[in-house]
Amino acid sequence: MRRLTLLMVLGTFFGYSDASAQRTQAKKKVEAMTKNANPFNGARLFVDTNSLAARAARQAGGEEQKLLQKIASQPQAFWIVGGEDPSAQVREIVDAAEKEGRLVVLVAYNIPLRDFGEYSAGGANTKQGYKTWIRKFADAIGKRRAVVTLEPDALTQLERLPEQKQRDRMEMLNYAITTLKTNPSTAVYADAGHSGWKSVQEIAPRLRAAGVAKADGFSLNVSNFRATNELLAYGKRLSAAVGNKPFVLDVGRNGNGPAANGEWCNPPGRALGTPPTAKTGEPLCHAFLWIKPPGESDGNRDGAPRAGEWYQKYALELARNAKW
Repeated sequence: MRRLTLLMVLGTFFGYSDASAQRTQAKKKVEAMTKNANPFNGARLFVDTNSLAARAARQAGGEEQKLLQKIASQPQAFWIVGGEDPSAQVREIVDAAEKEGRLVVLVAYNIPLRDFGEYSAGGANTKQGYKTWIRKFADAIGKRRAVVTLEPDALTQLERLPEQKQRDRMEMLNYAITTLKTNPSTAVYADAGHSGWKSVQEIAPRLRAAGVAKADGFSLNVSNFRATNELLAYGKRLSAAVGNKPFVLDVGRNGNGPAANGEWCNPPGRALGTPPTAKTGEPLCHAFLWIKPPGESDGNRDGAPRAGEWYQKYALELARNAKW
């Protein structure tokens, strides 16, 4: 009896040891995979010295200048919005980053029926028009290093489209990922909304159908305010549902988390988040980024400027409330 008990104890011990070793090996495998694939490792991000924030800081003085410089000094994404041919804009930005030996983050934002007539309405007129736009976008990057966040909200708003338009959108997103990834040094992150919008069960099938397997990963919290710890937990669950793909977070305005009422259009009381970095403490999270440039309006509600325009009052509040 004693011998049987001892064998059971030893078996249990070694069983747990094996399971623990397997978990450790799996973790190391994920860490190695994400480390090797992370385009942000060792890279310096490009800072635009002529951004709206930088211009505002140069025109300000005293305490306001210091606050605005908090924003202007940090690397932020460049939004490529609409137009028939994005080539010149993309090429100018990527050229500037290449000259400084830095990595640039671009946002491709031209999907047909973008934002459904709301604050950021617009987009290409046709499916073929969008494909041509993406082809020119990719050609303008060429062999240079770049990161592209692909079509914020395109997947999270999918159910608002009729079935054929949904299929068209998925076809366009697949085309965009495939086309951008023909460039050897372009990383692509398909947008997946945020932790307060769609459940993992809702968004994971959409990401898979959009071709995330061919992308470098997905992006979360673009233009929103969800807290970093919440996003990391959500991101890991979503990653597990889409083949352990890595992700990036937009932390530009999440220093105080979201507004209590869930307001997303220039909500008061928000704060700048962590400055952009690849040191996230989570192997699956490639980077904390400022994808939505802090200080640019979410929309012309309650006297605010139109989406994308400079909103100095809001910029000052974000900087003043920052915890750094």
